[in-house]
Amino acid sequence: MKERDWLVTGDGNYQPCKAVRSWDLLRENYRLYRFLTEMEDVLNDVEDESSHLPEMRMLVRRLIVNSYWVQSQYLEPDPQTGTSVLLLYDELGFPLTVQTVTFAPGTKSNIHNHGTWGIVAVLKGQEKNTFWRRNHSLETQDKIETTGEITLFPGDIVSFTPDAIHSVQAVGDEPTVTFNIYGETVPKERFEFDSVSHVAKKF
Repeated sequence: MKERDWLVTGDGNYQPCKAVRSWDLLRENYRLYRFLTEMEDVLNDVEDESSHLPEMRMLVRRLIVNSYWVQSQYLEPDPQTGTSVLLLYDELGFPLTVQTVTFAPGTKSNIHNHGTWGIVAVLKGQEKNTFWRRNHSLETQDKIETTGEITLFPGDIVSFTPDAIHSVQAVGDEPTVTFNIYGETVPKERFEFDSVSHVAKKF
């Protein structure tokens, strides 16, 4: 299956983007530290980090193509929660979150945004993404409605602007494993949404 790149924005729009061919990204000895350095170089002194999502998606794809180590770094899903998170890099003052996330089959997330840009690459399994947008009304400003959904497969990459709203579910018969990288979260802009009560609360 063809590897796909997607961009999701705050208005609930999701669009396919041109993906760099994997064989054009092959490198010798391309490791996590090089990826992190290149990500920092892209983001250095940038005012609007989201405008560089195409470049960052390319770097994520380069890492996935070349690093078996990254593809092998994940935890089994927690039997109680159905999810597990493995932080791949943590340094005081480093502004990016880099991790792998595992979802047991059938496990669903809440509806949320990230309050920062994000890029997620599927390593194993299948992940259904449902996209939402705010639909302000006189009664509530936190009413949301769905705009569509896509199912992502290994090799697919989806990127989000800080205000993009989504929920995910692991579908299929095996756990879903993703590589995730996020910018520095703005806590006052990160929310969890309730589509029934139309309430948004800090996440």
